[in-house]
Amino acid sequence: MDAVPADRGLTAADRGPTATEPLPGGWAVHHVLGDAGSLHHRPVPESPGRLVWVLEAVRPALVLGSTQREDLVDHELARAFDITVVRRRSGGGAVLVVPGNTVWIDVIVPAGDPLWDDDVGRATLWLGEAWRAALADLGMDGTEVHDGALACGPLGRLVCFGAVGAGEVTLGGRKVVGISQRRTRAAARFQTAAYREWDTGPTARLLRLDEAGRAALRDAAVGTGHDPARVVEAFLRHLPA
Repeated sequence: MDAVPADRGLTAADRGPTATEPLPGGWAVHHVLGDAGSLHHRPVPESPGRLVWVLEAVRPALVLGSTQREDLVDHELARAFDITVVRRRSGGGAVLVVPGNTVWIDVIVPAGDPLWDDDVGRATLWLGEAWRAALADLGMDGTEVHDGALACGPLGRLVCFGAVGAGEVTLGGRKVVGISQRRTRAAARFQTAAYREWDTGPTARLLRLDEAGRAALRDAAVGTGHDPARVVEAFLRHLPA
């Protein structure tokens, strides 16, 4: 397995949140650096407004879904390549987070907001449309927002990008943007992710996939082909007012 980018040498001071000017629609945007575990477990304020967290991990991590078993992972290999294995509180499959390749944006919507929907299936559709419009800005035409039931491929319960759920964005049947959500009485937190390049080698080895599994993983998704910073800028332009 080729080495993936490790710690980028950021100091503790660099890892604090950086706020930008509020966007139309009342969105407050914060750019936050840190390790993947702490970023996943950032607490949502008790009385949030509309929030966007642009999250950037400082070292690579394999993030397991809330119900996935630890023994799915080759932990010896992960240690050899300095890849942290962490767990998120939302369900779904594993996600490899790689600095410089992974776009990670969390969107928080307060309960009672016009964008709030009690139906968890419908709740992500507006977010998928924002992502679709952002990708179109970047020249990625023909993407679609999935509005049906969860569609699991052969790796759908193992790898997040091996399944397609409501609101997620696809291109020619291959996943481009993944979305998960967690809800409290105060807010819904939507965690979204995309890749610059869909490099399946590290994930395949960490999860001990056989040749058939590796082939299925290669065909499951596609990257945006753009620097994460450009993708973030495009996404922010398409947040609803």
